[in-house]
Amino acid sequence: MSIDNRLGFVEIAGSSHEIGVQLGRFGRDIVHRHLVASHAWASVMAFRGDPRVAVMRELVETRFPAYWAELRGLADGLDLPFDDVFLWNSRGDVRAFAPDGCTTVQIPGEEPILAHNEDGDPGFRGHCALAHIRPANGIAFTSFVYPASIPGHTFAVTEAGLVQAVNNIRSRAVGAGLPRMVLGRALFDCRSLDEAVHLLRTAERAGAFHMTLAQQGSPRLLSVEYTHAACSVAAIDRPQCHANHLIHDGTRGEPQVVTGSSLARQQRGDALLGRLDGAPPDPIGILWDKAISPLPIYRGQPDDPDHENTLATAVFRIGARSIDWIVFDRPDTAPRFVMKGLSAAPA
Repeated sequence: MSIDNRLGFVEIAGSSHEIGVQLGRFGRDIVHRHLVASHAWASVMAFRGDPRVAVMRELVETRFPAYWAELRGLADGLDLPFDDVFLWNSRGDVRAFAPDGCTTVQIPGEEPILAHNEDGDPGFRGHCALAHIRPANGIAFTSFVYPASIPGHTFAVTEAGLVQAVNNIRSRAVGAGLPRMVLGRALFDCRSLDEAVHLLRTAERAGAFHMTLAQQGSPRLLSVEYTHAACSVAAIDRPQCHANHLIHDGTRGEPQVVTGSSLARQQRGDALLGRLDGAPPDPIGILWDKAISPLPIYRGQPDDPDHENTLATAVFRIGARSIDWIVFDRPDTAPRFVMKGLSAAPA
């Protein structure tokens, strides 16, 4: 936790269960003070008896025992019932209006640029962190983390050189399968873009996400939209923007909820990129744009209609031999962290 509402940095290591316990202890105070009393928590807990949850639990325990142990540890560290913590980490799989947002700017090239606004519960401002995590059995990574959630659904860099940024999709076509947050966590243990795409394409998926994926040493920048029923993978060949609804030709027709904010951010991002006229895109200028005042890309209003604010902005430059990235926790300021690979130092 950061007492001055700044984004923190934590280092965590150990077995899967130990990692979960440490993540739980990190967020325990704000979870008991804020999250469990929130409408979002109550809305998700209403699905305790949903038969899909039993299927999701069995799939995670059987196929990903390490992440099952991580979730067990998370519940222990939070001092909350495991069933409730598992359900919260399946929130987007059981409820189309899961409280998550985000906007991503994708700029291809020999050294691709990936930029991302992490939008979430404004009550968590000052209680999130970049977590540098070294599992005893698994690939190390650095990820933005929320209290009460396993890593894998925000933005991250892994020791294998993978870069991931995730956007919420409010799909109405959810089903029984692996929770989308567990699939996001599983991507951290992939060694290549191809392995990550294969995982998403072949997994039994419960909910829906959009992921932008890149890897050190590769010029490929991938946009992946997946739902319970479909998985669309597109190679980015021009600057693009992605908010919180399906836009690929192969998935946009699927039933989904498109909020006013998501539509406005997508349209504004597309418009800004369409005005470049040969000039290089300014990803930070796009992600900090507030011109559409009721529904801006950078979200800071206390009455945001989706109940989300921008908690961090990250910009990744994916080179042949390095990943250089910066993370802001306030607009129009110096970066909070300047990163190289998995390492960080306050700016």
